[in-house]
Amino acid sequence: MKTVIVGVTGGIAAYKSCEVVSRFRRLGYDVRVVMTKNATEFVTPLTFESLSKNKVVVDTFEKNREFEIEHISYAELASAFVIAPATANFIGKLAAGIADDMLTTTVMATLQPVFICPAMNVNMYQNPITQANIERLKERGYRFIGPDSGMLACGVTGAGRMSEPVEIVTEVDKFLTPKADLRGKTVLVTAGGTREPIDGVRFITNRSSGKMGTAIAEAALQRGARVILVYGTISVPVPKGVEAVKIETTMDMYREVMARTDGTDIFVMSAAPGDYAVENYTPHKIKADSLELKLKKNPDIAAAVGKIKGDKKLVVFAAETDDLIENAVKKLEAKNADLIVSNDVTMPGAGFETDTNVVTLIERGGAMTALEIMDKRRLADVILDAVTL
Repeated sequence: MKTVIVGVTGGIAAYKSCEVVSRFRRLGYDVRVVMTKNATEFVTPLTFESLSKNKVVVDTFEKNREFEIEHISYAELASAFVIAPATANFIGKLAAGIADDMLTTTVMATLQPVFICPAMNVNMYQNPITQANIERLKERGYRFIGPDSGMLACGVTGAGRMSEPVEIVTEVDKFLTPKADLRGKTVLVTAGGTREPIDGVRFITNRSSGKMGTAIAEAALQRGARVILVYGTISVPVPKGVEAVKIETTMDMYREVMARTDGTDIFVMSAAPGDYAVENYTPHKIKADSLELKLKKNPDIAAAVGKIKGDKKLVVFAAETDDLIENAVKKLEAKNADLIVSNDVTMPGAGFETDTNVVTLIERGGAMTALEIMDKRRLADVILDAVTL
């Protein structure tokens, strides 16, 4: 889930920010509100807490809360900031690099896009100082929405009216989610390799890096989905905004996936779970000249999902070294999948630990598409296109 931080400053247009928060929530965004003290004179923090379902932050030095450098955590959590309304005072402080309250410190600490929605008296807006501050911020990459022209709270007609909430939310949403075909859907992605313990210090694993799975999770998130990532050992960061579930063994992954089947619309099983677990595991470090392992078969997670999925979509992967198409078709049918992504791991640019892949997509109806070598993030969108048709 993407997070939008809504900053509310002390202007009469603060009441319109209630609708901004509500609209972002209805689109599926996690919304956090940061208010200046002056803003609380127009709308209470409780109002925004009720609308956002999250605690509202106002005071940099608020007592009786868990210790956290909140302006840093919010700056890192955000997918985007929306300052609505943005007063001339706030714009001036930001342009001058002044960070003297929670909102300005948080905005100054973020590397994410910041959308500023001015709201003020027409003369204040047209003042050369305000205009110079706006231009300075634009030059530094800050984005502006509005203001509109119309009747202002002071009774004067002119530019300075905060843009309507629907316009603000629509513009930010188009930026954050340009393709929203998965909005309202839940996508569960598995990624990485599992670890099957031999003893207290050793385990069996494989070469899966999790790059394909995390790319798919990121792509689904960008398309508006709620994304659950069940992952084992991966070599890349977990995408910000996904619901991350860390596991160790194949049985762990099986339990976590099966516990979420009811609420999931699309399953993408891109992990490489171990086929076998060690039956004669011991928690103590084995010290012997020779070692004999007794292995037992792990559950087939994709097949288990395929048995109960109904009209939900299931995508599986086939990493092969020979007879690629024949083996992939058999796997597609055996697991009752809707799409299989098959690749010959011996080909240059394909397989484990690479940033690219070379695959053939095979659909349940028999349609087959051989794709050229491409970046895994680009391939992730191609896969989602195929499964959401």
